[in-house]
Amino acid sequence: MEYDSLLDRAIENTPDITTGDDRLDVPPANAQPDGAFTRFTNLSSVADALNREPEHLHRHVQKALATAGSLSEGRGRYNGRFTGSDLDAVVEEYVDEFVRCGECGLPDTRLVREDRTPMLKCDACGAVRPVAKRTARSRTHQSREAVEEGETYEVKITGTGRKGDGVAERGKYTIFVSGAKEGDEPTIYVDNVSGTLAFARIVN
Repeated sequence: MEYDSLLDRAIENTPDITTGDDRLDVPPANAQPDGAFTRFTNLSSVADALNREPEHLHRHVQKALATAGSLSEGRGRYNGRFTGSDLDAVVEEYVDEFVRCGECGLPDTRLVREDRTPMLKCDACGAVRPVAKRTARSRTHQSREAVEEGETYEVKITGTGRKGDGVAERGKYTIFVSGAKEGDEPTIYVDNVSGTLAFARIVN
């Protein structure tokens, strides 16, 4: 009877977990031109949807776009001209690195520190992983090669973005390829580069 009682207690204290990506309802990034700057006007709302601090997301945006910026009243302001698609790609990268569990794929995670190391802990499956190591693995398996606008490259699609675009990596760059699927090895034409993010289309 003691075992049954403990089991019932454990089940009662287990949070309800609903499978499926529809629980991660992230609003599209709103990019507002401001002279030589771009405002991420709903950064705070995006951070809230991801259950993360706006300052943390803001720092990631600066790093991903390789630019300086500021955060005030929940809005980010960054040096340079960026589109909503640019910011959406940055958010997608942030979700993969700091939100989605690498084991079960669910967003039921928390950022914690263990011995000064930032860790991503999943409340759904219990998995724990260092945040920094995931980044290093994902960006060092290929040589550091430049990606330039107007150039063509042969790439391998290794993932799928939140909006369905194929995702490839070339050196330090993450490339979003319209119409590509995981496993494809297309020749692509790069339309735009923003920091370490590039946007391309298939040409073969």
